[in-house]
Amino acid sequence: MNVVILGAGMMGRAIAYDLSKFSNFDEILLGEKDSKTRASTRRFLQETRVKVIPLDAERTSDLKNRLQKGDVIISALPYRYNYRLAQRAIQTKTHFIDLGGNNTIVENERRLFSQAKKNDVTIIPDSGLAPGLVSIITRDIVDHLDIVNSVRLRVGGLPTHPKPPLNYQIVFSPYGLINEYVEDALILDHGRIIQKKSMTEVETLQFPKPFETMEAFLTSGGCSTLPYTYRHTVDYLDYKTIRYPGHCEKIKAILDLGFADEKKMNCAGQVIAPRDVLASMLIKNVPTTGEDVVLLKVMSQGIKQGKKRVREFLLIDYYDKKNNITAMMRTTGYPVAITAQMIENGTIQERGVFCPEEIIPPTVFFKELKKRGINLSLSDRSVSS
Repeated sequence: MNVVILGAGMMGRAIAYDLSKFSNFDEILLGEKDSKTRASTRRFLQETRVKVIPLDAERTSDLKNRLQKGDVIISALPYRYNYRLAQRAIQTKTHFIDLGGNNTIVENERRLFSQAKKNDVTIIPDSGLAPGLVSIITRDIVDHLDIVNSVRLRVGGLPTHPKPPLNYQIVFSPYGLINEYVEDALILDHGRIIQKKSMTEVETLQFPKPFETMEAFLTSGGCSTLPYTYRHTVDYLDYKTIRYPGHCEKIKAILDLGFADEKKMNCAGQVIAPRDVLASMLIKNVPTTGEDVVLLKVMSQGIKQGKKRVREFLLIDYYDKKNNITAMMRTTGYPVAITAQMIENGTIQERGVFCPEEIIPPTVFFKELKKRGINLSLSDRSVSS
């Protein structure tokens, strides 16, 4: 089988690196339209069996040609491409995986279920970290508890050595970050799926040293389809982003001033969108490189064989200095690669459109993470009434 990865950004490189190391794909192609990015990607992947090729996802003829020659296509492109790519994949009878990132686009992809099944194709959106890894953890919780009272998902990508004023590091697109902060968060509350303002309900979380007390607050996108999948199974579910203390208050002040607005305005004779200015200022003034860490804590409560249980997952993943791979690349890109590997080796055989919690076996997935040094620890204990 052959695999084609679209986009040689940080996530595309991580996916390609992992597949070259762990999968049995006969050919691994990484497509990128920008020549400078291709050159730097070849240097990054020079000791792997990945072939970096010119490919423009917006050129229909180029894309169709590559899709027809591939068995599995992975989109590491911005989410706006994913619905059209999923359609093309079905037409060419090619399996398709993407990182998600937008609830509306994922919903549109899911409407392609019957077409995908008819053409013997598997489509899996939302295959990164959150959604993705947290979706599979939620599936594991549901599988192990008879009654699930609550699932609280907490994830954050952060600099290991934070610097003011935001104590943050740009680990993916600034526009994606802004979207998480301004779009409404989805909450599952006893059968009701409700929307709440992001950057609200700030809480504190405790982690081992050197992190200790961190903050978490509601953001959009992280739970994606989970509230719908488990509407009649989980009583309460929410998702919050983890940051160093004080981050939420500073960012919220900026957003309250209108710097995330997309409507263009006249400023000193220039017509600009405030959101474009904010994205540019973030790239200019917030670190984009350096050692990072991903913190994850998933806390659940429920009933097992008549007893109250608490099932908690913890992950602290650091920058890979030896291979120059960030923690965010590892925890987002590697789950995508594992998913592709499951299609390649037959672990996943269902056809149609599925989100990770619907199709990926947690135990197998967690074992694959461990092979890659991503150590997800589990605490499962009874509690008194």
